[in-house]
Amino acid sequence: MLTRRSTFKAAAGVAAAAALGAPHAAEAADKILKIGNDNSFTGADSQGAVRIANAVHMAFEEANAGKAVPGYKFVVENFDDATATAGQYDPAQGAINARKMVSDKLMVAAIGPSMSGVGKAMSPILSMGDLAIITPASTNPDITDPKFARQYRPKGKAIYFRTVTTDAYQGPNMANYMVDVLKVKSIYILDDSGAYGVGMADAFEAQAKKKGCNVLGRDRLDPKAADYSAALTKIKQLNPDALYYGGVGQAGTKLAKQAYDIIPKVIKAGGDGMVSADVLQGAGFPAVEGWYATQASPHIAGSHDPKVVEFTKRYHDKYNMYPDDYSITAYDAALAIIASAKRINAEGRPVTRSAIRDMLEKIEVPTLQGLVSFDANGDIKDHTVSVFQIQKDGNFELNDPAHQYVYKGVAPQS
Repeated sequence: MLTRRSTFKAAAGVAAAAALGAPHAAEAADKILKIGNDNSFTGADSQGAVRIANAVHMAFEEANAGKAVPGYKFVVENFDDATATAGQYDPAQGAINARKMVSDKLMVAAIGPSMSGVGKAMSPILSMGDLAIITPASTNPDITDPKFARQYRPKGKAIYFRTVTTDAYQGPNMANYMVDVLKVKSIYILDDSGAYGVGMADAFEAQAKKKGCNVLGRDRLDPKAADYSAALTKIKQLNPDALYYGGVGQAGTKLAKQAYDIIPKVIKAGGDGMVSADVLQGAGFPAVEGWYATQASPHIAGSHDPKVVEFTKRYHDKYNMYPDDYSITAYDAALAIIASAKRINAEGRPVTRSAIRDMLEKIEVPTLQGLVSFDANGDIKDHTVSVFQIQKDGNFELNDPAHQYVYKGVAPQS
C-alpha cells in the first residue's frame, strides 16, 4: 500500500521530474515550450494528483524523446493549488498559480486543475492571458457554459478545455442509474459546500426528482468538521434507500467511515470526487466497500485495447503504480497540446500560446479514449459517464483505484 510518506516521496519525484525538461547544451537551439501542470499535491487529494501528474510528465517526456515538434522542447512545471491550511484544494492558491502561468512568457498551455472550485478561480485570469488549459478531471459545467462567459472567459474565446464531460451529464446520469438500475425509490443528498460538490448534488437532485425518486432531504457538510454523526443520525431516522454525496475526498473520507457505522445498509453513491486512492486509503475497508461512484469519461484503464495495455505497462514500469481513468484523461490532454503544437509547427508558424488556444478549438486528436475534439465552449464532445462500485480485491494494493473500483457500465443518459 502506498503510505502517506511514500505519497510525499512520489509527489517530490513528480516535482523533480519537471527538471527533466531542462535543455542540455547540445539542444540549446531548441525553443522552450513550458506547460503548466496544476493539481492538488497537498492534503486530501494528493495521491490522485500524483497519478495525474505522472501521466502528464510521461506524455511530454515521450514527445521530447521522439522530437514530436522539431525545434521545440517541452518543459513541464508543477503548480500545487492545495494548501495545508485548507487541507485540500484552495481557489485562492489556484488564482495565484494562474497569474504565475500568465506572466511567464514561455508558458504556452496548461493542464489541470482537478477541482472545479480552482477552475472557477483560474479561468478568468487565464482568459485575460490567452492561455489555454485542459482539465482532465474538473466537471462543474458553469466554467464552460456560455451563460457565464463574461465571468469565466472575459476575453470571449474558449480557454477552459476538458477531456472529461461535465456534471450536467454526470449528476443526472447517475440519478438515472440509481433509479433505473438500482431501483432506488427514496434518497437523501449531501454536499461538501464546494463548487464541484454543490453543482453535482444540484444536478443529481433535479434529475432524481424528475425520475420520481423521493428526495427526503439535503444537508451541507463542512469539509473541516470531524463529526457528521448528527446528519447521519437524521438520515438513519428517515430510512432512505440510498445516500448520494456530492463532493471530494476531504469530507468524503470521513463520511464513508461514519456512514459505515451509522447507516451500514443504505446504498451509498457519489461522483468522481469519491474515486481516488486518497478515499480508499483514508476511509479504508470495510468502510468504503459497496460505494458507487461515477467518472466523467469512458472507462479505459484496464482495457484490453493494445494501446492501453502498452500505456499501462509503460506507466507502471516508470512509476510502480497503475494509472486510473483520470491518469488517462490527463495523458490525453497532453496529447491534445502536443498535437496542436505539432500541427502549428508543420504549418510553418511559431508555436505560441495564442496559436495553441486557437488550434485546440478545431483539432481532432487520436487518444487512448478515442478521438478527442472540443466544442465551441471547450467541452469534450463525448458525454460518456461510467459507473463503478468499490469491491475489495486483495490481489492488489488496497489504495489502487484501478483495481478496487469495479466497472459496472455506462450510466443511462437523460
